[in-house]
Amino acid sequence: MKSFLDALREQRWDDHRFYHQSRINQSLHLVSAISFVCVYVLIFTDPVLAALVGWLFSMVTRQVGHFFFEPKEYDQVNAATHEYKESIKVGYNLFRKVILMGIWVATPVVLYFDPTFLGLFEPYADTYGFLHSMSVLWISVGVGAVLFRMVHLFFLQGVQAGVVWVTKILTDPFHDIMLYWKSPFYLLRGELLDPMYDVRHA
Repeated sequence: MKSFLDALREQRWDDHRFYHQSRINQSLHLVSAISFVCVYVLIFTDPVLAALVGWLFSMVTRQVGHFFFEPKEYDQVNAATHEYKESIKVGYNLFRKVILMGIWVATPVVLYFDPTFLGLFEPYADTYGFLHSMSVLWISVGVGAVLFRMVHLFFLQGVQAGVVWVTKILTDPFHDIMLYWKSPFYLLRGELLDPMYDVRHA
């Protein structure tokens, strides 16, 4: 159990210091995390709304921070290049995220032109039917992406690494709220990058 918690702590620490230096990215992660907590509640009461909020708002705000605001030049704090950080990323690096987001965007397009989605659904009769089928697909894409990377990590780094990563992903919304709740205040103060004093002195 101790090794599991140590590995979880290490994955969270690396995720923070390597990929969350932008205060804008941190603030967007805070917004995303709060909405993901809402998704966790909605998934049991209104799966359609949960999928829409999760993918259209929570996921988009989360990835916008990584793609557009996180520095891509040489990382002075960690003495690492962007290419190096992408190569050691435990979860989905930017390249993998592009593929995942492409699948996400493609599913409603395919569903629109094929209401049965290759025979998986009864043809939808109205807008709600379309949204319901799309939400099932989007939830499946999300679950599938997590399971795929977990199994991939089983082969790359061992079973524990994969299970630790899934645990991190599922608890990230709560951890991000604790970690980044002050980020909007720093941003309003004009601080675009986290000075990362805790990392520099580690």
